[in-house]
Amino acid sequence: MEYKKRIIDGLLDLKLEAFGAALIKGPKGCGKTTSAKQKANSFVEFQDEEVRDNLLAVAETAPKKLLVGKKPRLFDEWQDAPKLWGAIRKDIDDTGLNGQYILTGSSSREVETAHTGTLRISRLQMYPMSLYESEESDGSVSISELFRNPDGFDGCESDLTIDNLIFAICRGGWPRALLNTTERAKLEIAKDLFRQTYSVDIGNIDHVKRNPRWAQAILQSYSRNICTLAGTGTIIADVKANYDVSEQTVYDYIHALEKLYIIEDIEAWCPAIRSKSAIRSSNKRNLIDPSIAVAALGMSPDYFNMDFKTLGFLFESLCIRDLKIYSSAFDGAISYYHDRYGLEADGVLHLNDGRYALLEFKLGTKEIDEGAGHLNEIENLIKAYNRGETQCPLRLPDLKIVITGARYGYRRPDGVFVIPIGCLKD
Repeated sequence: MEYKKRIIDGLLDLKLEAFGAALIKGPKGCGKTTSAKQKANSFVEFQDEEVRDNLLAVAETAPKKLLVGKKPRLFDEWQDAPKLWGAIRKDIDDTGLNGQYILTGSSSREVETAHTGTLRISRLQMYPMSLYESEESDGSVSISELFRNPDGFDGCESDLTIDNLIFAICRGGWPRALLNTTERAKLEIAKDLFRQTYSVDIGNIDHVKRNPRWAQAILQSYSRNICTLAGTGTIIADVKANYDVSEQTVYDYIHALEKLYIIEDIEAWCPAIRSKSAIRSSNKRNLIDPSIAVAALGMSPDYFNMDFKTLGFLFESLCIRDLKIYSSAFDGAISYYHDRYGLEADGVLHLNDGRYALLEFKLGTKEIDEGAGHLNEIENLIKAYNRGETQCPLRLPDLKIVITGARYGYRRPDGVFVIPIGCLKD
């Protein structure tokens, strides 16, 4: 099958231009090895059973020998041969050359290295595929272009139907799923990833024996509370309702799931427009891909014909996944805003030059007015704050966007952009 271009491709080029080596991190099955092979001129695969024993013997006794080959040279599943890390680091120091090596490996196993690799081996995080990368978004609206020239936006139209969107949420952005031909087979990938995570990977990540049922319960609780401000106490209470488990154990399991790149919460944006006690600073619960939540809760696309409330939270998770991918192309970051007065922005997209966009995620057209109202209220709150703060005024939002699952995109009279998720790209 022809390789589908990924946004990480350009980021990997930059890492190889600036550093001696790049390490691609991310959840299992997101396409790390496939993308790395597009850039590599030679590679070593430790999972190849025909040569595995020989490669491991060389890596243990003379790892430098494995560095010989056309550059960039890819080492897949490099954790199987941890001495490679030191050999690569020293070779980069000795040669002073950039773009020499790419490392990928299973997120289900960590290894201790004697050196961090700082300034030699740069880390790069990879996500599952966005809707634009899976060719379900037409990419007619570029976020970076919208920041550069908001007045150039003259509307858009998405071909992504609500049924297509529901299926994309349930299937997830896993490249293996796109290779399958039937809907049943496409949906099975996320289910298997969920099962593997709680039954195998959570024990392999740091060689600590863990109870699969406890891990499953934690993932199910996270899934029920996805894109909410549910505290850790809520997660603990959910698990303790069925299992005799300590709070510290739950924290330990959550940390392990973070190391597996399965759990990835969203941090709060805390501008000084209200008192510290007014602004929620806890993380918003989220998973790396909404399909994991669907699998954990045992749902199918047909289920959402009757439950649009849950679908709304999963749609938000999908939007956040895609925006993290798109914003990575220009070194952006995602947070959220919420205060105890009920004022909120589902997302805040920050650029590294200080510009930012306030975001609301609304699945249907009926909620657009409400979402736009939230964004305008926050802008007005910042304006009011700035009237009394002349020395360090806060920057006003550069963009206000309601991202929807609807068909049409347009700019409202109040300046809020309404853009379907099926039109977005980086």
